[in-house]
Amino acid sequence: MGEWINAAEAAQRLGVKQATLYAYVSRGMLSRRRGEDGRSSLFEAAEIARLAERGQPRRAAGSGDFVIESGLTEVADGRIRYRGMEVTKLALWRPFEEVADWLWTGALGKDGKNNAGKDDATWQATPAAVAAGSGAQAALPEGTLPLERLRVIVPAMAATDPLRLHLDPPAVIAAGRNIIAGMIDCLPDPGSASALSMPSARLAEGGIAGRLWYKICPKRPDPGLLGALRAAMALLADHEVAASTFAARMAASVRADPYAVVATGLGALGGVLDADPRRVVTYGGSLGAETMLAAARDAADAVRVVGDQMRRGELIPGFGTIAHSADPRARALLDLVKKAAPRSSRYSVADAVLAETRRRALPEPNIDFALATLVSVAGMIPGAGEAIFAVARSAGWIAHAMEEYAKNAPLRPRTVYTGPVTIPAPRRAPVPASAPRD
Repeated sequence: MGEWINAAEAAQRLGVKQATLYAYVSRGMLSRRRGEDGRSSLFEAAEIARLAERGQPRRAAGSGDFVIESGLTEVADGRIRYRGMEVTKLALWRPFEEVADWLWTGALGKDGKNNAGKDDATWQATPAAVAAGSGAQAALPEGTLPLERLRVIVPAMAATDPLRLHLDPPAVIAAGRNIIAGMIDCLPDPGSASALSMPSARLAEGGIAGRLWYKICPKRPDPGLLGALRAAMALLADHEVAASTFAARMAASVRADPYAVVATGLGALGGVLDADPRRVVTYGGSLGAETMLAAARDAADAVRVVGDQMRRGELIPGFGTIAHSADPRARALLDLVKKAAPRSSRYSVADAVLAETRRRALPEPNIDFALATLVSVAGMIPGAGEAIFAVARSAGWIAHAMEEYAKNAPLRPRTVYTGPVTIPAPRRAPVPASAPRD
């Protein structure tokens, strides 16, 4: 059996930093295995030697790799783990608040019980923050989508927190709870008499997920679908260093306050990237998937909807992913929605779309499609999926910010110059001393 060495030794033999070593792994240039502790990485000495003989591989143009060491989320082997705990299991048994605390502190609730039905008093925005955020978004045009409102709400709340630059962990956690609770409480009601007439105690039922429900759905919550929403928020809390998370970390690395970090993440969220046309990968696709499902009148109409999408040369929103051959979060959430509403006509539409995409050998659904299915079945407002994603992912952005605050060193990506070679500056003829003046 060959010799296996740790990351520090492997990096030393190659003459590179450990971050570069993991970049080789992410690009498929180097393999690794887990150590006996389940956390460390081991590398085969012979493979390291072969790589050293060939010289350091150059990054392919446009590959976009930038590796950041993090102890938060691992995406590997078709699974996702938050601090070593598999997220599909964590989402079933723990409310979003505890999952956020797990990302922030590495500790779960002391009693080990699921307190999903209780509203934690520490997850409350200050009255000043709610007043500022509510007033700021109220000035937006009618029909503004929830994500666009959240982009206005968070900076407005920041102005009410004079201690937002206090960046030790307890203060950042308190700010994170204030931000997430305020994002929800500042959103307008969806126009339902049932929501407006509910006592405040009932509005808080189900914790953060329950409060969010009443802001994105005009119907009273079905217990099963509320449970699916709660699980969705846990599943979405983090996903390694996605584009929005990278932007948030960059802001945190220069000591931007938690509000600015979340605002930066919100700014990057919602973009759509066709990352690999061969794999039909789409991102930021929950709104697109919502629109696609809404276009189908019933299950029989699903074939037409998918066909129309393809005839227009458009990618099918909510399908495919770079990080997984099949997104485990999508399957977990779709199963919960089906279990909550097995006879729903809207779930039948989603199921028919899945059948059609599989018949055409398209990629598997990702979390965006599962989220759009939840939105459709529950009867939520347009753009609700993006709001769920944004509120949930804010927990991850805060966790990544805490890692950067602890490092206290700015991230500094470098460019590879591809412009023209050095061009001599043009010379100007000297002006004669005797030249006449104007």
